[in-house]
Amino acid sequence: MAGKLAGQTAIVTGGGSGIGRATVLRFAEEGANVVAADFNLAGAEETVKLAAELAGKVRAFRADVSQAADAEAMVNFAVASFGELDILINNAGLGTPGTVVSTVEAEWDRIMNTNVKGTFLCSKYAVAQFLKQPETRRGNIVNLSSIVALMGVVDRAAYGASKGAIYALTKAMAADHVKDNIRVNCVCPGTIDTPWVDRMVNSYNDPSEARRRMVARQPIGRLGSPEEIAGAIFYLAGPDAGFVTGSALIID
Repeated sequence: MAGKLAGQTAIVTGGGSGIGRATVLRFAEEGANVVAADFNLAGAEETVKLAAELAGKVRAFRADVSQAADAEAMVNFAVASFGELDILINNAGLGTPGTVVSTVEAEWDRIMNTNVKGTFLCSKYAVAQFLKQPETRRGNIVNLSSIVALMGVVDRAAYGASKGAIYALTKAMAADHVKDNIRVNCVCPGTIDTPWVDRMVNSYNDPSEARRRMVARQPIGRLGSPEEIAGAIFYLAGPDAGFVTGSALIID
């Protein structure tokens, strides 16, 4: 039985681990051909290996999403590999703890360049490709925002600002391109148990206590899983969300 994304082509940035990897695997399971793009090529290649027995084909691509040349090359690679482009998942991102006082300027710039500029650049070249395609196959974008875009979280100033910008950019892109038959949505996850969160926790003096506090913030009593977020991304990217654009799906 064909999956809901059979015959479609997707790019997932940050596809080498965590939510990105789970999304690549879910899409390939549903029949999509996927480019797993990541700054860490080894991680993307590991994702390719994990997808080997799934319905869709997966290829790895190294990309620094904060660089225009890499973003454009990534889109061109997807089209050259699989013919057209249907879906872009802007998942690549990073963050570190900090207030506006403790965050150094270079770290602010690094977070903004990857999270916000990266989303902008990848979308720029993906939308240009969508507009070359027949109106019936223009494509859609799902951005990764965060619950911190909607509420204040202690010690996440730069990260929260970047995810708030992605939330706003999603709304703007959806309004700009709805008449082009291009949908744009975002997901706003709570705290998800990923390698990125592990690195965040390990940056504290007492990682065990930091993780305990992180879990204690969750009324449900646990962190979310990458697969749970991948399921939400799949919904927004798939045919069941054909009437959904400009929305932020909170998963928290």
